[in-house]
Amino acid sequence: MSSQVAMAALSILTVKLVAVGLSKELAGNYHSAYSYLQIWGILADFGLYAVAVKEVSVAKNPERVLGTFLLLRSGIVLLALGAALVIAWGIPLWRGTPLPLGISIAALVPFFTLLAGVFRVVFQVRHAMQWVFSAEVISRIVTAICMLLLVLYGELRSTRTTDYYLFLGVGSLGAVALFITSYVGARGIIRIVPHTDFTEVRRVLALAIPYGIAFLFTAIYRQSDVTLIALLRTDYELQNAEYGFALRAAEMAFLIPTYLLNATLPVLGALGTKSQQGKKLLGKTLFALLALGGSLALGSAILARPLMQLLTTEDYLSSPLAAGSDTALALLAVPMFFNAIVQYCFYVLLMEHVWQPLVRSLGIGAALATLANLYMVPRFGFVGACITSIAVHSILVVLLFPGTASRFPVILPLWTVGKLCIFFLLITAFLLVVRPWMSSTLSTLLLLFPLGASAVLSFQKTGCSAYLRSNGRDRNGMEDVIE
Repeated sequence: MSSQVAMAALSILTVKLVAVGLSKELAGNYHSAYSYLQIWGILADFGLYAVAVKEVSVAKNPERVLGTFLLLRSGIVLLALGAALVIAWGIPLWRGTPLPLGISIAALVPFFTLLAGVFRVVFQVRHAMQWVFSAEVISRIVTAICMLLLVLYGELRSTRTTDYYLFLGVGSLGAVALFITSYVGARGIIRIVPHTDFTEVRRVLALAIPYGIAFLFTAIYRQSDVTLIALLRTDYELQNAEYGFALRAAEMAFLIPTYLLNATLPVLGALGTKSQQGKKLLGKTLFALLALGGSLALGSAILARPLMQLLTTEDYLSSPLAAGSDTALALLAVPMFFNAIVQYCFYVLLMEHVWQPLVRSLGIGAALATLANLYMVPRFGFVGACITSIAVHSILVVLLFPGTASRFPVILPLWTVGKLCIFFLLITAFLLVVRPWMSSTLSTLLLLFPLGASAVLSFQKTGCSAYLRSNGRDRNGMEDVIE
């Protein structure tokens, strides 16, 4: 979580540098390239990370499981990203545009990031998350410094495709730094060598297939809209320029639940979801996700314009005649909250290998998102994509949460739900009071820290934190990771 806070601070700088360093059209291509690769990156992960965290945490021979994971991850990454590049160069609509070569350069980012995920499993299981912090922050610092040099020694809002390729290239340098730092940390903890026992390969692959299908459906309903805009709109560069910056801001809210849930997997796997302590941990996990998701959603909805003004320039903001990045961020606030609930169901069901209802529901969501975007995107652009996201996330909550709650009951006292509502009301009131003061980039930046501090204080005053601290250890002395 600390690494994500640091990454968010550095992301403000890197996103701002893209906005001021590239023209709106090239910024649209920049976001289109990364969004296209995100889909293939999730397919390349194939659910192996979630399986590896659970299997390595309970394995008698963790080196063997990790070596199998390394072999599988390397092979699938090469196949998936290779297919991504072949398709990108073969799409007729993209011929003569900067996209195919830009995608080829940016493909190094998911390649090295996914390979670094092998080492992240070690850090996750051995609770050596300081290496995750170091690797991610170093990688982002490398990217930020290189981008800053490009802006200082180049021209503002450059229209040269060479600069566009350079911006993508420095992102790849950051991914290489992530890989190297992660490898250095992991090799000091465990021996990392590929393991070629094909019986073990088949076993791990069989466990990962449901995860892979579920992650693929998730990628389709959550991240295919930018690619569809690039395929269905002649003005895709401008559309994805405005939408892309809002998505970058929203990615933090979408990612935070996964880090929290990954942190609970080793402990929850040991406790069991049906035990009394497991039910308490499930309740605290759900509570924390609701608190995080709700806080991030309220902040994005109420402070959409000052936040996007901080991340971009005035050219990207909405006007009385046209929607802008702030419009997209305000609309995406609703999926931010619902995503926390969907992710909770996702991880709990897959951890217990109850994958059939999950895959079925996510498949429905992916199909609905694709059909809706095929209708909405040509007519309404990124606003249509945001409306589709709201509808699909709402449907997924209805499809997944009741079944998950009935299969895996949680211990969540009713009084904590009431105090959580008070917490949300306090945050809403405070944000509405503060918003008029955030009229410039500098004032917004200066107020972000006290905003975070006030949210923590409000959380403590409502008594919510007392609930997370209660029953901090089970009878075996295992720490409650939520605390």
